[in-house]
Amino acid sequence: MSESLHTVTTLPTERRAACPFDPPAELTEARRHGPVSRFTHPGGKPGLMITGYDTVRAVLADARFSSRKELMNVVDFALPPAPPGEFLLMDEPEHSRYRKPLVGRFTVRRMRMLTERIERITADCLDAMQETGPPADLVTAFAKPLPTIVICEILGVPYEDRASFQEQIDTFMGGEAGDEELVAAYTATQEYLARLVAAKRAHPTDDVLSELTDGDLTDEELKGISLILLAAGFDTTANMLSLGTFALLRHPEQLAALRADPALTDGAVEELLRYLSVAKAFHRTALEDVELDGRTVEAGTTVVLSYHTANRDPERFPDPHALDLRRRATGHLAFGHGIHQCLGQQLARVEMRVAFRALLDRFPNLRLAVPAEEVVLRPETADVFGVKSLPVTWDEK
Repeated sequence: MSESLHTVTTLPTERRAACPFDPPAELTEARRHGPVSRFTHPGGKPGLMITGYDTVRAVLADARFSSRKELMNVVDFALPPAPPGEFLLMDEPEHSRYRKPLVGRFTVRRMRMLTERIERITADCLDAMQETGPPADLVTAFAKPLPTIVICEILGVPYEDRASFQEQIDTFMGGEAGDEELVAAYTATQEYLARLVAAKRAHPTDDVLSELTDGDLTDEELKGISLILLAAGFDTTANMLSLGTFALLRHPEQLAALRADPALTDGAVEELLRYLSVAKAFHRTALEDVELDGRTVEAGTTVVLSYHTANRDPERFPDPHALDLRRRATGHLAFGHGIHQCLGQQLARVEMRVAFRALLDRFPNLRLAVPAEEVVLRPETADVFGVKSLPVTWDEK
């Protein structure tokens, strides 16, 4: 790569408190200098940061860039391969072997069939929130319980186990736990999933995990698949619901438009996905020398794909830093692109459409219960960006 490239100093870079929905300023500045920048991985290895929409999309569609965990050149020691079943960190053909049995279970049609059940779960969460009365933490009262219940029902996690499972996932994805705490939470989750898989094999029920036991997947593989689905199905949607509500409350003119016109809901969800991009970045490693944006990315180089700056690229989205619920935001990269595009994106869309509409209808005067600057954000070290809590209040009837 040319020495004239702009340099990003390191990751993570912090967001400005006054602009919590915007990507870190250093990354936005990097994109202004071009879609590719030099930077140093937190482990000390040199790498590249990709911030432009077209270039991020090109890398995601290029099989010469690998998702394999053991090829990530980000630290000064060798990383192990991804555990069986954790297909997000694999290439073909292993990736498709795990993903293919799931595709038919997460289609648009099948997810729409879940709408009525999701509406009931949403109403139950709002009933409990209303009964307790204001103020409330929207994260714990609504944004976390809703997707947790939905994904656990889909996979067949018993109701009584959901709270502890949610806590474990919070621990190893929240970006604040120490090494010992991380290992303990991850180990406990793995042990629980091993018991769950064994139970589904012995006594299948009406859920996706039980259906998967009919195939040729081993218990270890099913455990890895379950971890991916549970963690992704809970954490990303939970943070979209809470951070999305925060964004709407901070943009009263957009909130008023959405309240007044339910037909805006589908487009509003897509615009919030683009605007917030809570799954901030992913890694890929060049398997060979690759020409990218007129430069050569050398084999073995690990690049970071910055989804949140790509989704704010003015060459793709005019006036990208404005939240505009009437914008046609199709084509955003919040769910990725290519063979690793988010398997559960249709489920997430249904959940968000139902949840935002129901929340605004139930609480027409919903507002922040604290000054906006006192809302505590998740650290940039978290796998998924969001708020740690969102104190809200409303007028009781």
